[in-house]
Amino acid sequence: MNKRIFFLFITGIILLNPISAQQSLLLQSGPMIGYADMLEVMVWVQTSKEAEVYIAYSESGSRGKKFRTNKVNTKKEDAFTAKLVADSVVPGTKYSYDVFINNELIQLPCKTEFQTQQIWKWRGNPPEFRMLTGSCAYINQAEHDRPGNQYGGNYEIFEGMASQNADLTLWLGDNVYLREPDWNTKTGIYARYTHTRSTKEMQALLASTANYAIWDDHDFGPNDSDRGFYNKKMTLDAFKLFFANPTFGMNDLEGAITSFQWGDADFFLLDNRWYRQPDKTKEDNKTMLGEKQLQWLFDNLVSSQATFKIVAMGGQFLSTAGLFESYFSHGFATERQAIIDFIYLHNIKNVIFLTGDVHFTEISVLKADGKPTIWDLTFSPFTSGPNSFGTAWNNTLCIPETVVTERNYGMIDFKGPSKERKLEVRCFNAANEQKWEYIINQE
Repeated sequence: MNKRIFFLFITGIILLNPISAQQSLLLQSGPMIGYADMLEVMVWVQTSKEAEVYIAYSESGSRGKKFRTNKVNTKKEDAFTAKLVADSVVPGTKYSYDVFINNELIQLPCKTEFQTQQIWKWRGNPPEFRMLTGSCAYINQAEHDRPGNQYGGNYEIFEGMASQNADLTLWLGDNVYLREPDWNTKTGIYARYTHTRSTKEMQALLASTANYAIWDDHDFGPNDSDRGFYNKKMTLDAFKLFFANPTFGMNDLEGAITSFQWGDADFFLLDNRWYRQPDKTKEDNKTMLGEKQLQWLFDNLVSSQATFKIVAMGGQFLSTAGLFESYFSHGFATERQAIIDFIYLHNIKNVIFLTGDVHFTEISVLKADGKPTIWDLTFSPFTSGPNSFGTAWNNTLCIPETVVTERNYGMIDFKGPSKERKLEVRCFNAANEQKWEYIINQE
């Protein structure tokens, strides 16, 4: 086919369907499934400019009635993002959905499905479910990055995650890396989120699993930033726009704090930045969570009736190495011990911390005679530069065979009948090769 014929051929396709071609260009990133409950599911979409967006959905494999979400007109001041509520759903059901922009169907290259949670209490065993987790997603942008070798890589890790057909993904912070041109302005912050969220390899994962998130220093502000960061209100506004958690803050608590349930697990998503005292303050008994957030965690841990209590936060909780920004470093050890003492005093079983930050993976475990076991599952990094400290530093609570110093993610299967539940924890590298498996049995 010569160039003239090829040009006429392509031009003919566009002329036959000019509106569809134009509308497809309006989809900037997403769709992304946000929180998913029994009677409501949130779907997030970002357009490239002002447009009207809605979702049409129906039960998967069914020719039954189609439902529509609310319509949202995206606007520049909200980074052209839309949150669409699917509220004509029933529990324990899978739905297929389509994205419409300016009333035109957008053709997407990946599976677009969401599911509602089951009603199971007083009816039988807890449902089995699968979650993915990890932290530190650095997407290169040469003109804004430091000179030298690229820091990010192996974006195909997100495609491997999508292939696991998980029920939910929990992003453990540093989900974007704000850089020098970014954190001082709304323009920079929104541009960084848009650049990261538009990563091609990420789209299939976002479109078919429920996504929940906490943040850490790099999506909060500059490296190792704390409560003193002057622009944290603006970065929180961006976090709210680009994620679809059930809430952002709890009652009178500010920050990226929320909670949700999935099956027989309660998830407590903490903010280790909004109230955090500076690392360099020379003071003992420092707080990372702040008094109100710490009390909120205590209240919910002691009253939780869930089998597993999953506590997600950016930096490591148990590690005794005292490096980076773990709880054992920079004067935060007293608050760490207070949390441990509270768990021990109230005999709260099956508390699992999920953490990231350090750019390598390991499981830490604290066991004491007559006390409930406390776990800390660290998964890092997704695509940032891996850290080789994992095999050298002195974390006395580390399970050595779980150390991974390459890009990776975690997969946790919640399985087994009531009172015999277990977590099957696995780690996969960027090539989707399993690195290890570890079983945590219900106490």
